[in-house]
Amino acid sequence: MAADTHTLTIPSSTRFLEDVREFVETHAEHANFSEIAVTQMKMAVDEACTNVIEHSYGGQSGHSIDIAVLVYPDKLVVVIKDKGIEFDRKAYKEPDLIQFAKTKKSGGFGVHLMKKLMDEVEYRRSSGINECRMTKLKS
Repeated sequence: MAADTHTLTIPSSTRFLEDVREFVETHAEHANFSEIAVTQMKMAVDEACTNVIEHSYGGQSGHSIDIAVLVYPDKLVVVIKDKGIEFDRKAYKEPDLIQFAKTKKSGGFGVHLMKKLMDEVEYRRSSGINECRMTKLKS
């Protein structure tokens, strides 16, 4: 079955993250996801977009981030695309929560949090475009 697809493009600035959260919330609620699931999706998408802004685009504004929400009967898929620096999956290590607590560091939890909040998180790069695809199944 084909997905009901909704798209949004934002500039690479954290001041547009509220727009992204509202966009995801609107479509997830319309698809009858639970309040908890909607909150989890909003947090995961916020983290993903923040990573694009901070890491892929190095904090530089003037770039774009494309977000698509694909609604299926049994799941919702959020696809985030950018043309910034590639995410180095080989260098990524799950954070050591105990060590982070001991050193009182902040940050470094985005990917970990996305994986905990969503049922599937996938990353790929093709033709200079980064794509993060996150899936939330209906319970």
